[in-house]
Amino acid sequence: MNNNTSLIWNVALTLAVVVLFFLHFSGNNSGFSADSDSTGVGGRRIVYVQVDSLLTNYDFFDDTRKELESKRYQLENDLANRGRSLENEIKFFQQRAQTMTLDQARSTEAQLGQKQQELVAYRDRSAQTLAQEEADKNGELYDLIYSYIEKYNKDNNYEYVLGYTKGGGILFADSTLNITQKMVDGLNKEYKSKNKPAEAKKDSTAKK
Repeated sequence: MNNNTSLIWNVALTLAVVVLFFLHFSGNNSGFSADSDSTGVGGRRIVYVQVDSLLTNYDFFDDTRKELESKRYQLENDLANRGRSLENEIKFFQQRAQTMTLDQARSTEAQLGQKQQELVAYRDRSAQTLAQEEADKNGELYDLIYSYIEKYNKDNNYEYVLGYTKGGGILFADSTLNITQKMVDGLNKEYKSKNKPAEAKKDSTAKK
């Protein structure tokens, strides 16, 4: 299988995840002071997140990448083993073909052809299943990041949270506006908190 499948680190998707979250609040809101990691541009409060760095350091992204890579590796091995098994059956048939009757040869050849079709169908189904799982994880990644930025913004009232990536549409970004580490810390804290019950249950089961 192709190792260059989309996965969740596909550049186009990661840009779609955080390129621009436009959370519009009035620039004249009273009762909040400007944060040191934001600035006003024409009355706007803007910060940015480094997309590559966010994904590289986000535990959910890393765990998901490893999980999907493992499943892809297992599928590749499974398909390779099934393919070798069918190949051996074909070789064995070729060696014995001259000793078979015409009907036996035709019957065996038909069976082998059927097995080959089943293997192709199995490969396609498995690839589609994995692709769907990757798409689901992409959606989950988007939801987690978007949800956290919404919660983070309730306390900061930014009007723009931009996604910055080298070679992207933003040619320059002042480092004082970089909130990537804050996003990473917050996302990882939430991720670990949500996974604690599952990990505790797993440890308890293992001890039994």
